[in-house]
Amino acid sequence: MSAGRNADGRELQIPLQQCALSLAALSLAQRPWPSDHVAGFLPQHGGFRDHFVATPEPKYCCESCKLVLCNPRQTECGHRFCETCISDQLSKPNPVCPEDKEPLFKDKVFRDVCCHREIMALRVYCRSEKNGCKEQISLQQVMDHLNVCPYFEVPCPLGKCKEKMMRKDIPEHLSWKCKHRETTCEFCMQKMAMTELQKHKDTVCPSFPVACPNHCTFPSILRSKLTSHQHECPKAHVTCSFIRFGCNFKGLNQDMRDHESSFASEHLRLMATRNTTLEAKVEDVKGELLERYKVLPGLSSRLSETLSHYEEMREKNRQLDQKLNTMQELMSSHSEKLLEMELELRSLRSVREEVETLRGTVESIRSRVATLEGGRGGANPATHTLETQLSRHDDMLSVHEIRLADMDLRFQVLETASFNGMLIWKIRDYKRRKQEAVASKTLSLYSQPFYTGYFGYKMCARVYLNGDGMGKGTHLSLFFVVMRGEYDALLLWPFKQKVTLMLMDQGPARKHLGDAFKPDPNSSSFRRPTAEMNIASGCPLFVAQTVLENGTYIKDDTIFIKVTVDTSDLPDP
Repeated sequence: MSAGRNADGRELQIPLQQCALSLAALSLAQRPWPSDHVAGFLPQHGGFRDHFVATPEPKYCCESCKLVLCNPRQTECGHRFCETCISDQLSKPNPVCPEDKEPLFKDKVFRDVCCHREIMALRVYCRSEKNGCKEQISLQQVMDHLNVCPYFEVPCPLGKCKEKMMRKDIPEHLSWKCKHRETTCEFCMQKMAMTELQKHKDTVCPSFPVACPNHCTFPSILRSKLTSHQHECPKAHVTCSFIRFGCNFKGLNQDMRDHESSFASEHLRLMATRNTTLEAKVEDVKGELLERYKVLPGLSSRLSETLSHYEEMREKNRQLDQKLNTMQELMSSHSEKLLEMELELRSLRSVREEVETLRGTVESIRSRVATLEGGRGGANPATHTLETQLSRHDDMLSVHEIRLADMDLRFQVLETASFNGMLIWKIRDYKRRKQEAVASKTLSLYSQPFYTGYFGYKMCARVYLNGDGMGKGTHLSLFFVVMRGEYDALLLWPFKQKVTLMLMDQGPARKHLGDAFKPDPNSSSFRRPTAEMNIASGCPLFVAQTVLENGTYIKDDTIFIKVTVDTSDLPDP
C-alpha cells in the first residue's frame, strides 16, 4: 500500500499492485534492456551490473567482461562466458579463449544450466536502492519486486505527462502536481484535463460570463445566452425589416422603434409600389400561360401521331424478328444437311483411297507376274502357283497394313486425348487455314476427341475459321460435337452436362473470351449418336474476326481453344 493525500486533505491509501500492471508495461519499454520474456531484467550486453549483497565468487564471473554471468555458456576448455560475450568471441576470425588461448568452436559451447541456477539464487539489493529501498532479494526475484517496489521510478499513468516519479509518490502527483490531472470547470461543471481548463473557459464554456460585444449596459452575459441577447441589445446594429421593400435604414436597435413609427407611411408606400409591380408581373405570367395553352392541342396531336408511328414500328420489328427466327431455323437445318453430306463425302473419300490402294497393289502384282512369265518363256503351273501365293501374301500384307494403320491412328488419338472433360486444342498455321476456309477448300476443322472419363462420353470441337451461318465472313464460329463412343450403352441420354467454350488470350492480361450453355434435351445434337458424330451445336457468332486478329489471341500463327464439360454431377457408368 502507498499513502498520499487527496484534494480535501484526507489520507488516501492506494494499493501498489493496482498500478503495477499498467505502469510496468510503460516503464519496461523505456528500460535499457531488450524486450523479451524477461524484458527489463537482462542487460543488453555483458553480465549483471546489480549490487550484490555478498561479493560473487570468481566462478560466477565472465572471463571476458568480468561481470556476473548472464545466461552462462561454458567452453570446451572449461571457462565460462556471458551469452553475448561468447557470441562476440565466436564472431572473430579464428576465435580463441582469452584465458588459455585454446581455439573455440561454436558446436563445443553449451549452456551451463547449473551455474545459471546458482547465479539466479544470489542475493542482490533492489535496483531502486538509490531511491531509498532497502530490500534484499534473489536475482531471480528482481522483476517481481520491481513490479511492486514503492521506490521504483515509473512514468505518470495519465500518459500525456512526461514526468517520472517513485511509485509511492503517484497519489500525490495525481492529486495536485500533474498538469494533465482531471479537474472540473466551476461554471459548467464539465470534467477535463487541467491543461485544457483555461482554453475551455475562454472559448466554449456555455456558463462562462462574457461581456457584450456591443458594449451595452449589461455587465456580463452567459456565453450560451449571447445570441439571444443580440436581438435585444440596444447597442446592436440592425437593418430595417422593410429592406426587401426598398427601405435602406441601418442603425442601433434602440433607434429602430423611432424609425418604424416615424416612417410608417413611407413603408406603406413602398409596399404599395411593390404590390403594383407584382400585379403587373402576374398579368404578364397569365398572358404567357394563355399563349402556351394555345399550343397544347397541336403538341397533343403530334404526340398521338408519334405514338401511333411508334406502335407501327414495333409491329414491323416484331415481324422482322419472326422472319429472322425462321431464317435461322432454315439455316440450321441446312447446316445439319451439309454436315451429313460432308460425313458421307468423308466416307466416300476413304473408300476411294482404299480402291486406289488396291488398284496400285493389283498393278504391281501384274507387273511382277508379267516379268516372271517373260523370264521363263511362258506360263507354267509353278508360275501360276507362285502367282497365287504372292497374291495371297499381298492380300495378307494389305490386311496387316490396314490394321496397323488403324492401330496407329487409335494410339495417336489415345495419346492426345484427355479423360477429365477438358480439351486444350492447339491450331497451328492459322493464316493458311483461314485462307483455305475463305477459299472454301477446308470450311471447318475437327479437334482430337476428348472424354468425360475413361468410360464416359466421347466429344470433340469443330471450328469454322471464316465463320458459319450468320457469322460467315465476319466471325469465328465454334461448335461442340457429341461423338459415338464405345460405352454409350452405359451412359445416360440425352447429354445434359454444361459446356463452356473459350478462346485463350496469350497476352499477359489473360482476357479469355468464353461462352457457356446447357444442352437442350430435345435437340438431336445431344441424343445418343447413331452415326460417327451428332450435329454440332454452339456459337456461330463466337468471336468477331477483328477482335481475334487485332488482339493477343494469335501468337506465332497459333490459337488455343479450350472446351470444358462439367463432370461434377456425372454418375459412374
